[in-house]
Amino acid sequence: MSNSLGAKTEVPDLESQYQDIKQGEKGAWVSIAAYIVLSGAKLAAGYGFASQALIADGFNNLTDIIASTAVLIGLRISQKPPDEDHAYGHFRAETIAALIASFIMATVGIQVLISSVKSLFADHRTAPDWLSAWVALAAGGCMLLVYLYNRRLAKRIHNHALMAAAKDNLSDALVSAGAAVGIIGSQLGLPWLDPVAALAVGGIICKTAWDIFYSATHALTDGFNEEELHTLRGTIERTKGVRSIKDIKARVHGSNVLVDVVVQVDPELTLLESHRICDEIERRMERKHNIMSVHVHVEPLDQGEAGLLAGDELRS
Repeated sequence: MSNSLGAKTEVPDLESQYQDIKQGEKGAWVSIAAYIVLSGAKLAAGYGFASQALIADGFNNLTDIIASTAVLIGLRISQKPPDEDHAYGHFRAETIAALIASFIMATVGIQVLISSVKSLFADHRTAPDWLSAWVALAAGGCMLLVYLYNRRLAKRIHNHALMAAAKDNLSDALVSAGAAVGIIGSQLGLPWLDPVAALAVGGIICKTAWDIFYSATHALTDGFNEEELHTLRGTIERTKGVRSIKDIKARVHGSNVLVDVVVQVDPELTLLESHRICDEIERRMERKHNIMSVHVHVEPLDQGEAGLLAGDELRS
């Protein structure tokens, strides 16, 4: 839509976005189901076969159930349509859910670290059974499959929350592989390797929690990647009719990106011609970057700036 100031806002296809979010729920449910089964199997095998690494991995999966549930709740809330208090919709519920999940994961990660240190300095350690290694390897293989499924789905629907969950799936597969290494090492005469592997698992849990926390807080405080903003700027600058960009801002809104840009055009252009430039900017942003929420403000390029730009073009 246009106004007297020359601004034009692209209204995103909310129904299409809500359909994509519903597709993302499938990935969250797959993760939850996998974590419920695997956490139970790992904890049972860890306690039954005396493997600290497998027990730590089992608790790791318990936090993943909570984190995936938080993602699912966030996806459900984000489907609520815009209202008087949320003109841009409820898409940031995904980010808030991820923030809550990061606190839960950090708490469990610290508990695993404390337990692992106590086990490492214990006077007597029992080497875990070989079967616990097979449980860890099988669990790692299952999580790798879940990761591949969620990554493919996240790329198809362009859902950042689900992609974050997929990365968590991959870290879980690696954690299980590390637990298997620790168990096998214990069987080969290195009993200290099992609690060391558990210590590594606790570190990975805390690192994953920090990464999710940083990403969520960065988005909630309207932070945006400078390199990505530079890429968006380049796409707009190459749009036919755009003489220069006076200002550009972007922020993350759930799985969406909101862009505000002020472009300068030839002052001799008609309102209709300026309007067409706005349309082209929006088409290019959607086609190249899958950004459907763009606010374009058009201003005339003054004669001084036009002369400078012409000089720059001649020198180049």
